[in-house]
Order: sequence, then C-alpha cells, then structure tokens
Amino acid sequence: MGLIDDLVEAVGRGNVVAGPDTDRYAHDWMGKYHGSPSAVVRPGSTAEVAACLRVAAAHAIAVVPISGNTGLVGGTMTEGGLMISLERMNRIRTVKRDARLVVAEAGVILSRLHDAAEAEGLYFPLWFGARGSAMLGGVLSTNAGGSNVLRYGSTRSLCLGLEVVLADGRVLDLMSELYKDNSGYDLKQMFIGAEGTLGIITAAVMKLVPAPKAHATATVAARSLGDALVLLNRMQEATGGRVEAFEFMPRTYSERLRAVRPDLGLPFDDIPEVTILIEAGTTVAAEARPDDTGQVPLVSLLETVLAGMLEAGLIQDAVLARSEQQRRAMWARREAAAEISVGLTPAVDTDVCLPLDRVDGFLTEALRRLEAVDPGLRSLTVAHLGDGNLHFTVFPTRDDPALKDRVLETVEDVVEEMGGSFSAEHGVGLSKLNSMARRKNPVALEVMRTLKRALDPEGRMNPGKVIPG
Repeated sequence: MGLIDDLVEAVGRGNVVAGPDTDRYAHDWMGKYHGSPSAVVRPGSTAEVAACLRVAAAHAIAVVPISGNTGLVGGTMTEGGLMISLERMNRIRTVKRDARLVVAEAGVILSRLHDAAEAEGLYFPLWFGARGSAMLGGVLSTNAGGSNVLRYGSTRSLCLGLEVVLADGRVLDLMSELYKDNSGYDLKQMFIGAEGTLGIITAAVMKLVPAPKAHATATVAARSLGDALVLLNRMQEATGGRVEAFEFMPRTYSERLRAVRPDLGLPFDDIPEVTILIEAGTTVAAEARPDDTGQVPLVSLLETVLAGMLEAGLIQDAVLARSEQQRRAMWARREAAAEISVGLTPAVDTDVCLPLDRVDGFLTEALRRLEAVDPGLRSLTVAHLGDGNLHFTVFPTRDDPALKDRVLETVEDVVEEMGGSFSAEHGVGLSKLNSMARRKNPVALEVMRTLKRALDPEGRMNPGKVIPG
C-alpha cells in the first residue's frame, strides 16, 4: 500500500488504477500478451511523470510506459511492474505554420496530429492503419514506419526534439526546433526506438510538410516484383521523387482479402501474382489543377507512365483512382492487412527489411526453405515495397514451439544472407529477443548494454525488452 499511497500523493487518487481495473491496460490489442501490473498511474504532466519515476525508484519497482497499446511485439508486457500511461498527456502545445513543426505531448493520438496539421494547410506524414489509436510517445519509442516512409522517412526522420524523463526522475530537455545542431552527440536518437528502456518520452517536436494538393493513385497488376520496381523507378523519375507509397500485395493476400472482406472488392477479375498500390502526391498547384479536359496533370502523368509499362508488357493491367472515394477504396484493401490475418493460427509473424532488388529473391528462397522445414505450411505477405519492408507471416501446420522457432530461424537465415534486417518497424519488445541474440552484431549489443547500465543502472525501465539476456 505504500506504493499506491505515494502514487496517489503524486498524481491524485483518480489517476491511480489498481486491482481488476488494471486489466484493460494489461493485455495487448491482439490478445497475445497478458500481464499483471501492480498498478497503473496516469500522470498529467512531465513533472508528474518525474514524480512517478522517483516513487518507483524509492520502491525499487520496474516501470513500463504505455501509450495506445497498439504494438505487436509485447513491448508493454509486465508481471508486477508499474505501468505509466501517458493518455492524459494529450496536449498539442503549438503548431508553428511558418516553421512547419508541431510540439506535442506523448499521449497525443496520431490522427489528432493529422487534423491539427491539416487545419494549418500542412501534413504530418506518418500514416498507418492504427493512426486512430496509436500515440506519439509509442510511435517514437518503436520508431514506427508506415506507408509514407518512401518519401518522408520513418518517425526518427520526422523528429527534431524530445523531452524525456530518466529513470531517476530527472528531465532531459532536448526540445530543439533546429534542423542543425552540431553540439555533440545527438542524444534524442538514443531514445527513439528504445521502447522505454532508457527513459520515458513525454513530448516531442515533430516536422510537418506542405499538404499535398492532389494525389495520383492506382492499383496495378504485374507478373513479378522485378517489373514492379521498374514502375517505381520510372514514376520517381517522372515526378522528381514524389512517390509517397508503393505497396505490394501478392496473390495469397488478395485471395485472403476476397474470402474475409468480400465487401471491399478486388480491382481485377483475375487475381494477379503481384498487385501494387502506387500513390504520388504534389504540392505544386499547376500539377494539381485540372486542365481543360478536366484531367489533373499528376494523374495524367501516372496514366502516361502506366500506359508505357502496359505497352512494354511490364504490367498486365491498371486501375486509376478517378475520385477520392475510389482512392479510399484502394487504401481500404491495403489497410485491412491486420484484420484479415486475425484467426489464422498458429502464426509466426516477421517484420523484415531487404534491399529493394532482393525482395523477390527473399520470398522465393524463404518459401523454398520453409517448405522443406514444414511441408504444407502457408504464408501471407504484405509489404511497403518502396522501402523494402515486408510483413511476412508464416502459418505452420501445427502449434509446436520448436517448429515455430525453426521457421523463424529459417526466415532470419535468408534475411541475413541477403543483407537485410529481422526488424523493420514494429520494434523488438519481447517477441524478437531471440532474434536479437542470434542476429544482432555482438559489439552493437554490448554498446547497447553499456548505454542501458549508464542510464538505468538498476535495470528498472521496461526490463526484459529490446536487449536480450
């Protein structure tokens, strides 16, 4: 009771949750991880977060930060730890239109940042399916990616400054609004992607970009990924690098989509081996303003590139979005990925990244080796092809932990041989600890452990995550 009393004193009784009421915080949205926190505390300011961490230090209790809890790797799992929820720290402190940045607290939901930027004629270009529940602190802590990484980069690339509370309650103020600051180590980068193992992110300065005045979007049928990459390169050259998304959905994905969400429809009567969703955006008024025929020049440009690809036999078919409704329908098919995977078990989820010209080879070789490991297994893939990130899920024929580990190691083997990474955008959490132990450079791991000991000598910040052993 001493812990609860001290937390109540720090944040008020209404912001300390204990007993059965902690259940809604204790499991992830997929239902894979179920924990049992000693308590959940809901600070409403940076000073209150600092006070909670000092209380935790006094009671020698582990601390696990939680945001929207939309993660996939068990990053918020705890048995007996103190959960610190950032949900009340949900203020957008300022939007600076001329400087093209937003200063926001860690509990701000991503879609609110989109709305705040849009109100100023700007755009926050971090975009993915969980944007209606994921919070800024969580996406920073996992270095989230999404569909627009190709043009704008991941969360790390969009962050100018951070505010972080350290394990002992000190506040590290790195809230720079500068694009250039060469005064020593770029300390904020240590906390982005660290999943709360070094400190708790409480606020950030994030970049905004001009809002696109028009989009050109199409769904394309191709025979191979090699041909699809020709389309990507041609459109990048034609638009001056304005392709924002280049998403890959193979035949198995489209077949599953048709079975689970027939209401979304499919763009082609015959499902192709390779379906690509391509989207470019422009802020140039002349490219967004309809011409005398009513055509938007950027859409006409994409149509011209696709026509050339069709004539050359590099694509089989294409459907252009002629309205915002059609564009949203195309994106709905892509963003149904998590939904159509639910219920397929047992499953081995992987989130890998490959050099662009090796994605096709990875899929061919990984499936060949996996068939030898477990004849009859199935797979489901969807990918941010423009940056080489594949969500490659394997469904073994039986729920055998040893078999699932062999499947995972087989995937890791192929990824490593092809110069890729076993973790692209979902973080490490608990589920990738074995992969970290097997695949991460040993010197890199030791440097990470050294940083962890320096900033969290008692090992209380989200223990057991990210760093194996």
